Amino acid sequence: MRILFVGDIVGRPGKHACSHIVPRLVRERSIDLVLANAENIAAGSGITPQLFKKLRHQGIDACTLGDHVYRRREVYELLESTDRAVRSANQPAEAIGRAWTVVPDRNGRLVALFSLLGRTYMNVRADCPFHAAERVLEQISREVKVIVVDVHAETTSEKCALGWFLNGRVTAVVGTHTHVPTADARVLPGGTAYITDVGMTGPYDSVLGRDRDNVIKALYTGMPHPFDVATGNVHLSGVIIEADSTTGRAISIERVWEKDDTPLPPTDD
Repeated sequence: MRILFVGDIVGRPGKHACSHIVPRLVRERSIDLVLANAENIAAGSGITPQLFKKLRHQGIDACTLGDHVYRRREVYELLESTDRAVRSANQPAEAIGRAWTVVPDRNGRLVALFSLLGRTYMNVRADCPFHAAERVLEQISREVKVIVVDVHAETTSEKCALGWFLNGRVTAVVGTHTHVPTADARVLPGGTAYITDVGMTGPYDSVLGRDRDNVIKALYTGMPHPFDVATGNVHLSGVIIEADSTTGRAISIERVWEKDDTPLPPTDD
């Protein structure tokens, strides 16, 4: 089984890149399932039902979300109804949305997906991600062998610790949130594919996807400036995980870095 996980999709540039790069990768790399972190797709913060439908149309099978999950109130109804998007599993039990889900790949093989919020420097109301992971793993049927975990966290140490904590118990632990791809993709000794951050899918001539001039002005002057989504040097960043679908053990993990040379349409497409 080959799984493509797409890093944080940022605004229109990220969505536009997904629209033609994801279908091509599915064809060329024999991808069986496409997962993505989509919490930054709506103008850089949050997600809407319309944008979620567009991602599904582009071939993304399921989405994880993070600390911006509830930024757009119109998404509440979607989160209550869909099994193709998950909030973080360590948010309060009363929070809207699924803590985990199970989806089929293109051959009908089942894959479990859940997300964990880090707590260090995140300014979120979240329970312990380690205990939340334990709770989710207890609920997933033993018949589901392939399990992918998105750790949406600020610090590399917290992500790394969760990777080792879940080593041998899940197929993959992929880090998101910091928007900067790391160079530590590897399979841990227990058979868990790991990377600290898959990077973002969006404009890299920026500061984490935002207009670099305005971010610099805000940091330099200490005054607020609009953090609009940038547009230059757009890349799709992610990983391809190959796994044994009968055991759930990862075989390999490979970074994906695909440039989008097509012009961004003047209006939403």
